[in-house]
Amino acid sequence: MAIRSHIFLLFLNTNILTTDVQDFINSNLKSDISKLIFKGSPFTNISIQELANQIQAKQKSEKKLPTWFATKNIYYPPKISIEQTSSEITAKYKSELITGKILADISGGFGVDSFYFSKLFETVFHCEINTELSEIVNYNANQLNVKNIRTQNINGVQFIQEYEGDLDCIYIDPSRRDTQQNKVFLLRDCTPNVPDSLDILFSKSNQILIKTSPLLDLSSAINELSNVKEIHIVAVNNEVKELLFLLEKDYDEHIDIKTVNILKSTTQKFNFQLSWEKKIPEYSLPLAYLYEPNTAVLKSGAFNEIAIFYKLKKLHNHSHLYTSNELISEFPGRSFKIEKTIPYNKKIIQKEIPEKKANITVRNFGKSVEQIRKETKIKSGGDVFIFATKLLDASNVLIVNTKIK
Repeated sequence: MAIRSHIFLLFLNTNILTTDVQDFINSNLKSDISKLIFKGSPFTNISIQELANQIQAKQKSEKKLPTWFATKNIYYPPKISIEQTSSEITAKYKSELITGKILADISGGFGVDSFYFSKLFETVFHCEINTELSEIVNYNANQLNVKNIRTQNINGVQFIQEYEGDLDCIYIDPSRRDTQQNKVFLLRDCTPNVPDSLDILFSKSNQILIKTSPLLDLSSAINELSNVKEIHIVAVNNEVKELLFLLEKDYDEHIDIKTVNILKSTTQKFNFQLSWEKKIPEYSLPLAYLYEPNTAVLKSGAFNEIAIFYKLKKLHNHSHLYTSNELISEFPGRSFKIEKTIPYNKKIIQKEIPEKKANITVRNFGKSVEQIRKETKIKSGGDVFIFATKLLDASNVLIVNTKIK
């Protein structure tokens, strides 16, 4: 098995790593890139395009990849690789889903996932067919003081076919662009074609973890894959970032859906078992409290399950808003104290909302926030939260609230 060295750089412009160039990059992280490009490169052996890419890629890493940003002499790939890579937050989450000694990351990219897997596995094979990117990861691993990532400049599926022995887990984040660089969403249209490669992958490992686009339809993915044991829907600050499918060889029982919303001070979780027989929740007019599920729960489609689990009542089948007389403090989403419910009538609104300032959310209403603001003259901001929604009797109302969390 060929193991790449952490010393020799064959395809990278090592002049980028000199002290004066690194100082230039760091001193221009807040500069206007277009103006910088217009001035041209102050170095004879580095183009302004190379400098601009290092600056832009490092800029994008500041919040997404703080470990890389804070480490000296990191070599950055084209900025699109930074845009497409996992964040450190999501990489850490997925690294804790699986255990073992040897893992193969067969679509390694910039290596953020491999970095976090390397903290828990004895050996991580990072497979990347792009020679320059593979070398960048190889070099950066040394800068990050990681000794157990073995970079392999090879097609990941080919690596699995040629690997002698067994792996504890195979991780794959298939490319979601076709040969014309257009976005694709079905797993069969990605590279590699995961559904068609499953037999090969399962021949070397009993566990496969797949990362997919947050836009992927869950039912579509389940139909394309086999042996799905768990689906993790990962949101960060209420924005769904990743869908993770954990497959286990020969598994054919129920599928566990795990939703997680990672916030600054807490993490919201809601788990349930996928069932094709939907349970029917109770319905009600607005009571004392209102609840809006986080985006991970909404992506999971657990619209009835969450109502039944927390003993809440739904306002309408398609609104996905919930209500109760007793406060559910651990609800995975936003919670509000209902102050009043008023019909969508301009004269009544003028009387009931005299401050003319509120945060507005639309759920199953038929009009956009912009239309509502134009018609009601309610400006954005303040401490009042309004949900424009439809009740069970099909009436359009504004539910006026104060936020609890």
